[in-house]
Amino acid sequence: MLRLLGRGLWDIAAQSLAGAEDSELVRRLRGPAVAAGKRLSFMNEYLPEDRDPVRCWVVVAAVAFVTLLVLGVGSFDDTPVEQPKKLFISPPSAKTVQLPDGRHLAYVEQGVSAERARFSLIAPHSFLSSRLAGIPGINPSLLEEFGARLVTYDLPGFGESDPHPGRNLNSSSHDMLHLAGALGIVDKFWVVGYSTGSMHAWSALRYIPDQVAGAAMFAPMANPYDSKMTKDERSKTWERWSTKRKLMHILARRFPSLLPLFYHRSFLSGKQGQPESWLSLSLGKKDKTLLEGPMFNAFWEKDVAESVRQGDSRPFVEEAVMQVSDWGFSLSDIQMQKKEDLSLFELIKSLFSQAEREWVGFLGPIHIWQGMDDRVVPPSVTEYVRRVVPGATVHKLLDEGHFSYFCFCDECHRQIFSTLFGIPQGPINRIPESIEVASELTVEATVPDKVKEEQDISGLA
Repeated sequence: MLRLLGRGLWDIAAQSLAGAEDSELVRRLRGPAVAAGKRLSFMNEYLPEDRDPVRCWVVVAAVAFVTLLVLGVGSFDDTPVEQPKKLFISPPSAKTVQLPDGRHLAYVEQGVSAERARFSLIAPHSFLSSRLAGIPGINPSLLEEFGARLVTYDLPGFGESDPHPGRNLNSSSHDMLHLAGALGIVDKFWVVGYSTGSMHAWSALRYIPDQVAGAAMFAPMANPYDSKMTKDERSKTWERWSTKRKLMHILARRFPSLLPLFYHRSFLSGKQGQPESWLSLSLGKKDKTLLEGPMFNAFWEKDVAESVRQGDSRPFVEEAVMQVSDWGFSLSDIQMQKKEDLSLFELIKSLFSQAEREWVGFLGPIHIWQGMDDRVVPPSVTEYVRRVVPGATVHKLLDEGHFSYFCFCDECHRQIFSTLFGIPQGPINRIPESIEVASELTVEATVPDKVKEEQDISGLA
């Protein structure tokens, strides 16, 4: 019936506009209409080849309008609905460091102090998150046991960090580098990348590989438009996402100016909401169970409130656009075989020899944990990553989802740290300089007495 209605509307419009091509209104609108048509032409790929795009999209628009009208009329209900609670944003309290360009970066530290740290980890957060996330539910005693220091920070424009218009993944990696230097991390540090936050961890491996000891990735994302993805890998990734999530990716890539309209109606509305709704997620069984629990809900409300503290949609738009735009590198650039300038003879010889070419890039350990029931970052993404980053070690987690292994799981966190660092050795117990000096003075003071005793004995003899 709706299709017949759409066709009827088309016929009415066609009859009403017959001979109107030369009117002043049509002449004024022709240019903008042609420009809009060119910009939207990519959507014609979804139409059958034998259909007229103009007529088809008019019918689609008419059907969509009537459908929304019907749904709107049918949605009126006198049953009282509980209004969502307002987000509570606490007063500013973060510690900050000043970057070389004058911006301030807010951060939080967990675990042992800098001088006692055996391992240092830096964790950029994911979309709609903040420095408060880190590794949700990590036990301080576990960090102490492994001598680990965990540093998390607010991305530019999130939480209490200053905005950075025009930022990219190269600048993101150097933010991490400057943060490490300001906090006294003199040795190489580990990067922790979870979900969309992993693109910042990937950037560290690409742009500052000599400063990174290793990478721990959890359901790491890849650019869904990466040209190195095969058609099958891209198809498997997109088919696991909800329709709304697909729409948000398309908007971020082609019409980012529309994203604030959605953000201000959800997480920037000042109200509380659920992650599956605000982030357009489809969840598996274990994820649903975790997200329904009071512990995760308390964490989520606090983390989101901190994330949206500044009330500005621009950092979120920047982050969303960055996810689906050119990263400046492909994941295949993380580890590459060194290109060599060979003579013709050496080139022919190499074709018949078994000698392997030298690998360059980040050659440290890369561990990836992937839930096989993850519907946010599907396992197909990790399969792609393993293909283009051959040195990565993938840990497949049966029945685990996107949140269930990484968040609020003491046993999981112990497994992670044991995999990364081996047997726990505790913090480094450095001997204070004053004790070392006192010890040296004691030795110097006792040596002459011993020599004097030896002289007395020899004299008696």
